Amino acid sequence: MPASTPSPAPPAPTSPAEPDAEGTTDSAQTTSAAPDDTRSTTAASPAAQDSTGEVAGEAVGETPGAPRGRGVGARLARLRAWRERYPRAARAVWWATTVLSVVLVYLALLLPVPLTGFEPRMLLRLPGEAVVIAAVLTALPRRPRVVVAALGGAGLAALTVVNLLDMGFGSYLGRGFNLVLDWELLDDARSYLADSLGGTTTTLLTAGVLVLVVALFAGMAAAMVRIGTVLGRDAQQSTRATLVAGTVWITCSVLTVQLAGQPLTVHRAAGALNAQTDRVRDTLRDEAAFGKEARADRFGNTPAAQLLPDLRGKDVVFTFIESYGRSAIEDPVMAPGVDRTLASSTAALEKAGYRAKSGWLTSATYGGSSWLGHSTTLSGLWIDNQQRYRTVMASDHLSLTKAFRKTGAWDTVGVMPGVQKGWPEQKYYGLDKVYNAFQLGYQGPKFSWSTMPDQYALEAYQRLVHGKQRDKPLMSEIILTSSHQPWAPIPKMVGWDQLGDGSVFGPIEKAGRRAGDVIADTTASREEYGKSIQYSVTALTQWLERYGTDDTVLVFLGDHQPISRVSGTHASRDVPVSIVAKDPKVLDRIAGWGWTDGLRPAHGAPVWKMSAFRDRFLLAYGSTPHPSGG
Repeated sequence: MPASTPSPAPPAPTSPAEPDAEGTTDSAQTTSAAPDDTRSTTAASPAAQDSTGEVAGEAVGETPGAPRGRGVGARLARLRAWRERYPRAARAVWWATTVLSVVLVYLALLLPVPLTGFEPRMLLRLPGEAVVIAAVLTALPRRPRVVVAALGGAGLAALTVVNLLDMGFGSYLGRGFNLVLDWELLDDARSYLADSLGGTTTTLLTAGVLVLVVALFAGMAAAMVRIGTVLGRDAQQSTRATLVAGTVWITCSVLTVQLAGQPLTVHRAAGALNAQTDRVRDTLRDEAAFGKEARADRFGNTPAAQLLPDLRGKDVVFTFIESYGRSAIEDPVMAPGVDRTLASSTAALEKAGYRAKSGWLTSATYGGSSWLGHSTTLSGLWIDNQQRYRTVMASDHLSLTKAFRKTGAWDTVGVMPGVQKGWPEQKYYGLDKVYNAFQLGYQGPKFSWSTMPDQYALEAYQRLVHGKQRDKPLMSEIILTSSHQPWAPIPKMVGWDQLGDGSVFGPIEKAGRRAGDVIADTTASREEYGKSIQYSVTALTQWLERYGTDDTVLVFLGDHQPISRVSGTHASRDVPVSIVAKDPKVLDRIAGWGWTDGLRPAHGAPVWKMSAFRDRFLLAYGSTPHPSGG
């Protein structure tokens, strides 16, 4: 056999986390520990340098036949061999991963941004946190730097998830995400998607979101480690660059330098973290404060005989129309159709002998969480989060509907087609009987989230409750759901005598638009939303024309505005409220409120907080305050 050429000495081992040599400090440590012949061979071998010009230090003596084992060492050997054979590809991969790492961290530091009205120029900012991260990672030795970078990346990923939730909540509910209270709403969101898009699609979307979250955590940690590795290659140069960047950031911040009409410097990540911290602290403080507020009740000790004496003998119906907001009446896209419906309904009711007065209430919620609007209206307390809602539901604070029951002069009933499980709130609202989605006899198709058309729910109410002979008048709370997002498909009015068990709506549902075609289309959503409000108002007013009596008093209102994608980014939280009756004395009692005649409140009609309605209503109809608690 011919004599073989001796192989060079094996290279000094490197850390799996950082296969490349880094920085002057780390390189010096590695060099001093390596044999002299290895160091000289490495320095002399062009193949031992990667295409970025940095010492690879790990591929000397490697051949294409690198070990094929499965251990970490074998994998690193194969990677080093590949880098030697394909230096251009290795350089491209190096640059690509570095750029992607910087972009990922940079975008995370610019969150949150508004989903509605987002413009690319919002990303032309210099986040101050980037300078701080660079300074910390540059100052640390290699091993602590890797640990700090990985933990910092995971923390930034967690903040990014919260920021994305914050953006979603801001777009849909007009408020930020609450770390204490809002996790349970994610299940409601999943249920909404299942009703709107189907179970299979929702399951796939949920799985996709979970995968993205896991990938975000892994990717952000890897990105931070990568950035730390790059900064550590030349600590002196990185330190100089960081000082320059810090000086530029401070100067631009002090001088309020702008780019594309916006401040160049920002500190969004720190601001978002502070906002979440403040929100958690305020939530915990609010729990105790609101508990005391709920115990104070202006009518808590009012005797039964002194509650609502001026409505005795009347059938009073409180009806909430889902998402019926001010935008439906005043937005240029939705208003024309809705205003025509309100005008024609007002005329039809007047022909039947009814009169109406209307005003505005400012809702405690926006875009969703309808139960907060319902409870605020009926409790007289401002209930704008889930914690307050739970506190009130567990209290003995007098709800407006319970006041009717307390008198002993009314039977009380609830019609809740949107309720599909146990509803313990029945006790707080003082309802003798509640009809949920499964107790109204409906056999037709669902209309996306809505379990049944409003027309059917009202006809079932008439058949099961309102149309029956009773010893007492009736107080009813009805929640209409056909105008719930995604507003597709929308029911159509049919002959009241044709409703039957609801099967008549089958062809209508099939012919309607699909939720998936509307849910992400702003123009279509606005158009269909307006149509859904027209349908709900028409169904309710036709029911009153058909089945109302001289003693029927109808109070109906919206629970909140629709989501900002429909109502606009600067929409108010106002909703219309109307009181309709044949007996002129009923409306005379509220003559001093300054409300507008008819079903359409004037633009300048009085605006009250929704929480003011209970007390004003009780006082208007003769109730005497006797405070309790507080």
